[in-house]
Amino acid sequence: MKRILLLGAGRSAASLIKYLCDKAATENWRIRIGDIAVSHLQPLMDVVTCVDLINFDVHNDRQREEEVRQADLVISLLPAAFHIHVAQECLKQNKNLITASYVTPAFKTLHEEAQEKGLTIMMESGLDPGIDHMSAMALIQRIQAAGGKLTSFKSFTGGLVAPESDTNPWQYKFTWNPRNVVLAGQSTAKYIKNGEYKYIPYHQLFRRTDDFFVEGYGHFEGYANRDSLSYREPYGLDGIPTMLRGTLRRPGYCAAWDVFVKLGLTDDSYTLEGSEKMTHRSYVEAFLPPATSEGQSITERLAAYVAIPADGAVMQKLVWLGLFEETPIEMTGATPAQVLEKILKAKWALAPGDKDMIVMQHLFEYEQDGELREITATLVATGDDKTHTAMAKTVGLPVGILAKLLLQGQITNKGVVIPIHPELYRPVLEELKQFGIDFIEKERVL
Repeated sequence: MKRILLLGAGRSAASLIKYLCDKAATENWRIRIGDIAVSHLQPLMDVVTCVDLINFDVHNDRQREEEVRQADLVISLLPAAFHIHVAQECLKQNKNLITASYVTPAFKTLHEEAQEKGLTIMMESGLDPGIDHMSAMALIQRIQAAGGKLTSFKSFTGGLVAPESDTNPWQYKFTWNPRNVVLAGQSTAKYIKNGEYKYIPYHQLFRRTDDFFVEGYGHFEGYANRDSLSYREPYGLDGIPTMLRGTLRRPGYCAAWDVFVKLGLTDDSYTLEGSEKMTHRSYVEAFLPPATSEGQSITERLAAYVAIPADGAVMQKLVWLGLFEETPIEMTGATPAQVLEKILKAKWALAPGDKDMIVMQHLFEYEQDGELREITATLVATGDDKTHTAMAKTVGLPVGILAKLLLQGQITNKGVVIPIHPELYRPVLEELKQFGIDFIEKERVL
């Protein structure tokens, strides 16, 4: 029997847990799930016999050592900052590890030791990063095998709300970690366009967007992710003139979010004095300059300060959030970003019956046989309900498939690995089709 230790049972874990449970009998697996709280998974125990639930504290050295020791494979869906502690324990005890998170500089230092020990630390294996790598590499290698030369690659992904559940002026609801949404984009975005390096600092990020259209789903806007340049070498695109990776939102979202950036509401570097006594209104007030004229309202002051129309669509979004109401914050020692997160969580939660939606679009331009051609590859996935969301499926299922392949001995890549190799992405992409996760391609001559 193979023992799988899954650490992290949050929003993105539901579909992974179901996949592992569905395969447990035929694959002879025993699954142990640990998180700071696992009570929400208790109903699972009524329908499966292959799962153990434990309260897990990643900072408890003794518990971490004991749990990893008993496992044949460790999967971490913990917050990204905690993966390194798990990885270091896995290296000590010669255990393979899978995560869905980015390869950080700290993880790169583990590569050589993992290789020497014959271990696989599989990372960037969820949605974005994950499915984006796999699907992009499949097309890149197909184009190159046919003699094409890539001149431009753009890739955008968004975790959004399905059209039938799109019920607020932001056209957005939380489908993954709210904290990550609030803190998104807080490093300079880097990419290359027509052979020139481009940099977008955080305070400009949400003002510089690209427009997209997905047939059947309408218009979107995209802002650049942090570092598009680092993927040129892994993708085999060192000389490509244009390469950009980004995030999708509905039109108007970025202009409204830019207000939070201008005000400083997304800052997580200090705590607010007296936050326990604040209301939504006084929280916003704390970031505004004094009134310039008698009787000037708070909305008029904010509009003047951040240069938006006082009666426009952006202000309507802010008003809808209740930012100017006397609603108590009731948080002690909170950062501006933590207060904003609490406000948004109350308004952007998925309601009963709501469904989320993942949209991913790759845009390739390449030269072949004297022609400039374009391929657009689009993935749209819709969630089943609040538990088995599109986000949970697209993050969890590729992780689960890679876990199966690793335990079956089909993955021979050692060290810190991302799924950009054909022997990794081909079986994953093929099995994902069984779950309705597939791309629609369109090609044309430019």
